[in-house]
Amino acid sequence: MTAGRWTFLSNHGHVLVALARDPDARTRDVAESVGITERAVQQIVHDLVEEGYLERTKVGRRNHYKVVRRAHLRHQQVSRITLGRFMDLLAPPPDATPVARSPQRRPSSRTPS
Repeated sequence: MTAGRWTFLSNHGHVLVALARDPDARTRDVAESVGITERAVQQIVHDLVEEGYLERTKVGRRNHYKVVRRAHLRHQQVSRITLGRFMDLLAPPPDATPVARSPQRRPSSRTPS
């Protein structure tokens, strides 16, 4: 069994979430939070900028990042979902109202026959 050896998001997804949460984060900080090298973060940021998912603006000696919310996810099964909608789930803006959750259903205490 491979428990704990995989995640639902790729490193690209994790870097994007990290930058959505902290648009002024340094490569070093993103690398540490994602658990990859700084060089890997640099390559992923390059990929995300090239594909139009992330905008990078130089502010002095630092970079500021902005998620392109109108961009769509790439896989055909989820291509109708915008990146903004996806990010709202994983990295909501600090002033966002929490999404109402439906009550969780409790498991039945009945034993199967």
